[in-house]
Amino acid sequence: MFKFHHPHRHHAAHGHPGHGGGGRARGPKMFDAGAMRYIVLQLIAEKPRHGYEIIKELEQRSGGGYTPSPGAIYPLLSMLLDMGHVSASPDGNKKLHTITPEGEAFLAENRQFVDAIVARMSDPAEARDDLRTIMHELKHAVIAQGQENHPAPEKLEQIRAILRQATADITALA
Repeated sequence: MFKFHHPHRHHAAHGHPGHGGGGRARGPKMFDAGAMRYIVLQLIAEKPRHGYEIIKELEQRSGGGYTPSPGAIYPLLSMLLDMGHVSASPDGNKKLHTITPEGEAFLAENRQFVDAIVARMSDPAEARDDLRTIMHELKHAVIAQGQENHPAPEKLEQIRAILRQATADITALA
């Protein structure tokens, strides 16, 4: 849904998947690795945060339509630490992440991009109409119907026919 391609991807090779695992029930990715890095850094710039707080804030700002997985957020926080964009201090059994001057400069250099991500994230109508979201819904409908209590061969053939027709209709678009 929020797939942005941006020239500042030089840290993507760190092996840290900075993308969202998806909404409820493993939904589509909301961000690519680059975009997620910017939005998490923006949240930390607003106020120091724990990883769990970042997850909850992203869920709240997306109107409940997106909850990143811990497997997306915590490696990204490690990458931001490695990059020098945030610092972490012990806070009980958690780490409190705070933006560094280097992180603030990075956000300032990329302000237009960050603002575009924030604006798109707050548009729930766009989320419902996004192609990735619709494809994800279709996939789940096909799986649910195809696995429902040993579906009859006729039902499976109907599903195949619908999918073939949809493919043909989309391919035929001019």
